[in-house]
Amino acid sequence: MLLELLGVTLRTVARISPGAASRVAFELFRTPRRFRTPERETALLATAEPFELRLSRSTNINGWRWGKGPAVILLHGWEGRGSQMASLAAPLAAAGFSVVAFDAPGHGASSGRTSSLPHFTWALRRVADAFGEPHAVVGHSLGCAAATLAMHDGLRAGRAVYFAPPINPADYTHQFGAMFGLRDEVIHGLQMRIEERFLRKWDDYSLAGMAPRMSAALLVIHDRGDDDTPYPGGARLAELWPGARLMTTEGLGHRRILREASTVGAATEFLARP
Repeated sequence: MLLELLGVTLRTVARISPGAASRVAFELFRTPRRFRTPERETALLATAEPFELRLSRSTNINGWRWGKGPAVILLHGWEGRGSQMASLAAPLAAAGFSVVAFDAPGHGASSGRTSSLPHFTWALRRVADAFGEPHAVVGHSLGCAAATLAMHDGLRAGRAVYFAPPINPADYTHQFGAMFGLRDEVIHGLQMRIEERFLRKWDDYSLAGMAPRMSAALLVIHDRGDDDTPYPGGARLAELWPGARLMTTEGLGHRRILREASTVGAATEFLARP
């Protein structure tokens, strides 16, 4: 109901002033919703050591750590939370890794009201600074884009596992526009405001553009029926990334894929391989 009301309001504003509508859309686009943490995830967090890091004067990052050894950093997706990735913690810790999960700015237990792909990337770099150069990064959805951008900008990680990666994060602006029924000129204005805010062109965020220059060993795990991040994008990323492997699943969708025994096992085996 709230989304419908917001859509009506945005479309009404757009008829009067597309520029004003793009300003409102810019704020909405950067404001994630927070969802309740289910009991199964709370139980997994209870087995970890919590930590808190300062990202900026106004933003703290809350996270959790399991095990000892080379670091494997887990990075959730948009409107997600670190606990969604916690099913990987026990197997990876048993394999000899220090497993680190955290809530991105504006998500879960971390502070902040707004967030973005650059915020995810900054937070990942901050966590890597605190826990040391990671052996690997495991991302989900937008977290995959943030991990790729971080590695492109200098983060060193020998391996990566991507669950349901997007091929081009710019697609999210078009999905946002479709959700609210916005005209192309409003979406274009939204994109321009994002470029101006973060001083990067949208092309800089394209995983298709960055993938051929990546050196980390990559496993992509993607479900054919993913309604949030379409499967062809993940398959294409695996083609473009040198030496990448693709694991295709059926019936796991966008989120259950993170806790299915077969996918958790495949990710653990891939990261533990000499």
